[in-house]
Amino acid sequence: MKTFFRCRSDLPGRHPKMGFTSSRSVTKVSLMKTELVTTLKRRATDIIAAVARDRNPVLITQHGRPAAYVVDVETFEGLNEKLAVLEIIGRGERAIEEGRVVSHHNARKRLSRWLK
Repeated sequence: MKTFFRCRSDLPGRHPKMGFTSSRSVTKVSLMKTELVTTLKRRATDIIAAVARDRNPVLITQHGRPAAYVVDVETFEGLNEKLAVLEIIGRGERAIEEGRVVSHHNARKRLSRWLK
C-alpha cells in the first residue's frame, strides 16, 4: 500500500469555504492495492495472506473495471455490524418521523412484565 502526504494549501483551486480551514493541515491519503482477476487466480494464497496480515483491502478488477474487494474477516464482520446498527438507527428515525413513539413512562409500563 502506498501512502503519501500532501499539504492542503498546495491543492489548486481550493478555498477555506470548501472545508479547508488551515493552510497548515496535512491530508493522509492511502492508495488501495489493485489486482487483476487473473493475478488473483494465480496468486490467491499470497493475496489473501497479505490481506489477512495487513488488514488492507484489495480491489480486484476484471476487464479494467472494479469487480470485487478482498477484505479480511475481521474487517468484513465489523462492517456488517456497523451496517446493522445504522439500519436500526434508520428504522428508529423513520418511526419518529411517522409519529410512532412512546413516552418513557409508557415504555416502562409495557416492558415491566419482562423487567421483573
